[in-house]
Amino acid sequence: MQTGEVLRRVVFNLLDAAKGGKLKKLKEVNKREIAEGVTPEYMERRIDLLLDYVKNHSPYYKKHPEWTKLEDFPVMTKGDFLEHYEEVLVENSKEQGNLYRLSTSGSTGTPFTVLCDGDKMNRVNMNFISCMELNGFRLGMKRGEFRAWIKGKNTISMWKSFKNNLVMVDISNMGDDSLEKICKDIEKKKIQVLVTYSSALTALTGYIKRTGRDISKWKVEMVFSMGEALPDATYELTKEIFGFSPVRSYGNNENGFIAIQLGEDKEYTIDLYNFYPEVLKMNSDEPAAPGELGRLVVTDYYNKTFPMVRYDTGDTGIMRMYQDEKGRMHGKYVEIYGRRGSLMYNCMGEPLSIHVFMNTLLKFEGVVYQAKCIQWGQKEYELLVNADRKKLVEEDLIAAYRHYLGEEADIRITYVDEIPIQASGKFMVCENKWDGRK
Repeated sequence: MQTGEVLRRVVFNLLDAAKGGKLKKLKEVNKREIAEGVTPEYMERRIDLLLDYVKNHSPYYKKHPEWTKLEDFPVMTKGDFLEHYEEVLVENSKEQGNLYRLSTSGSTGTPFTVLCDGDKMNRVNMNFISCMELNGFRLGMKRGEFRAWIKGKNTISMWKSFKNNLVMVDISNMGDDSLEKICKDIEKKKIQVLVTYSSALTALTGYIKRTGRDISKWKVEMVFSMGEALPDATYELTKEIFGFSPVRSYGNNENGFIAIQLGEDKEYTIDLYNFYPEVLKMNSDEPAAPGELGRLVVTDYYNKTFPMVRYDTGDTGIMRMYQDEKGRMHGKYVEIYGRRGSLMYNCMGEPLSIHVFMNTLLKFEGVVYQAKCIQWGQKEYELLVNADRKKLVEEDLIAAYRHYLGEEADIRITYVDEIPIQASGKFMVCENKWDGRK
């Protein structure tokens, strides 16, 4: 246990206690409800309160008083929310101030920012801590967050990094030189928790195994996997290398963590305290049959600024709901699919994280609606772009992609009105059609 960890935990608890211990209470309730389930009455009450709220405060839902139960409300994709963005926002929300931005481009390649108030932001943060603590995390532990960090867009200040004991681990490039630097940083900075996307964890563990790197001096006690589904091979290799299993999670930037793996349970336990989950048929909004693969749809109980009722996450999976002997409800994602982007390579043949392409699009929010990068050859790339051409500066877009693909990248732009989706109901932000790397 490191001194910095203990100090931060003490300071957090003291500051929270001075404000009535709100965050600690929220965290403990969240942990209990995830682990022990919720009552059917809680789920019914939360839905009723939310639907009543949106019909009174959101212009989009106000127009439809005939929608009385959840099934009456439309299933909304990211594109639907963007189309009706100003209408969905509750009245006078922007004038109230103190709003937070939950931004994502997602694997569908569509930039999207959800506004929320301080209460929802606290719930997002405590939800994250709750999911971690249920798997052994201690508040204040030094964690390395693996992302494609973009200066001026998603990086954090030195003060915030110090306060949260967080190290920004850049995964823009996952070539051997970059992976070696990441390994050195993990050891030198005594990182205790790796919070990483599946693709980055796959690259890191593969590198450690392939090079026989000595990690005996590492202080890593926990590996937390998020984003795209973690392959079983990576799960087992992580367990072999570190001596403990990685934690699988499921969520998004718009809502927070939706489900978490507890212990060695291969299923994901759904957070029924914060969300109402549904699985709908692939080609209709009818409920999927038990055990049937369908679209993952969630209703967020607590975003009172930008209500997300029946949000189609773009992912697919299988869910089961059951009631225990105490009458409490539990939800499990038996399988989660989606977010399976093709592995892309830069001009030097080094693999790139799918999140490079996601985060690049954040720079062009409001100008580029959709974009997909296709690799046709070692240095040949095509950008399918659905954008406002009057506002878009082509040179800036190409430069943003070339920053990661390499200066020798031959990038051509093809403008489209819409990027075709896959049979799963999604399209990926990148695709590799180069035979040399398939």
